[in-house]
Amino acid sequence: MTAETETPQSTGSCCSPTGSCHDGAADVQIDQTDSVTTVYQVKGMTCGHCEGSVSEEISGIAGVTSVAAVASTGLVTVTSKAPLTEEAVRAAVDEAGYELVGPAV
Repeated sequence: MTAETETPQSTGSCCSPTGSCHDGAADVQIDQTDSVTTVYQVKGMTCGHCEGSVSEEISGIAGVTSVAAVASTGLVTVTSKAPLTEEAVRAAVDEAGYELVGPAV
């Protein structure tokens, strides 16, 4: 009866050994549409060094794929694989020496 519960691996199938019916290019496209982008308001940034410090700390949060900080507006755009907790972002911004106001409205 174990043969009934096992998934057969056939050669010549359109599916990969992992069970995916997509090649790598399709998987990348799916990952991009599954990303989450959140814009935060940060107080205290005044220059490019500030932008770099905030970006570096937020980039260290697991799942973050990109960060763009703009000192002139105080806005920090974060793209991640899954939603981030505000506590994690706040801790990173605090570590950089700035203040997280919260998500930009």
